[in-house]
Amino acid sequence: MPGKRKRWEKKTLTQATRLCSLGPIIASEMAGKRKTWAEKLENGKEPEVGVMNRMVGGVPAGGKMLIPTPRQVDSYIRSIPRGASRTSAEMGSDLAKEAGADITCPLCCGIFVRISAEAAHEEMLAGRSASEVTPFWRIIPPKAPIRKKLAFAALVDELRASEGLAV
Repeated sequence: MPGKRKRWEKKTLTQATRLCSLGPIIASEMAGKRKTWAEKLENGKEPEVGVMNRMVGGVPAGGKMLIPTPRQVDSYIRSIPRGASRTSAEMGSDLAKEAGADITCPLCCGIFVRISAEAAHEEMLAGRSASEVTPFWRIIPPKAPIRKKLAFAALVDELRASEGLAV
């Protein structure tokens, strides 16, 4: 069985390297070296638009899918004006239109929203104010599943309330 385990791990790592530009993040964590959220935000990749070979999110095979980068998602969140909020679906739609694609990878959007939020929270822990970091609270609604993964969900509520957004 040890031989099969190694082949499985190698296959998983190879698949992970191709998946949504997360390869370097996953590969470094599998090797035991944990990156900071800020390092994950700066993965050095460029956004890609590819042709889908199967239906995703109601878009048929042959449609174009944007694979964004963490920095691209972070920039979008930074563009949301104070007192306004967006959903991940709206962000995906906007990013896809901007890139000339039909859809944005929803998996990447969710992962990269978390990376952006965690990186901003790291900055706040280092002493920066909420007005100086990515306003992650504008894209994390009250009942979003991502909130269960964040240790600072109460901070999200506090910052949303300070801008008059639903809590």
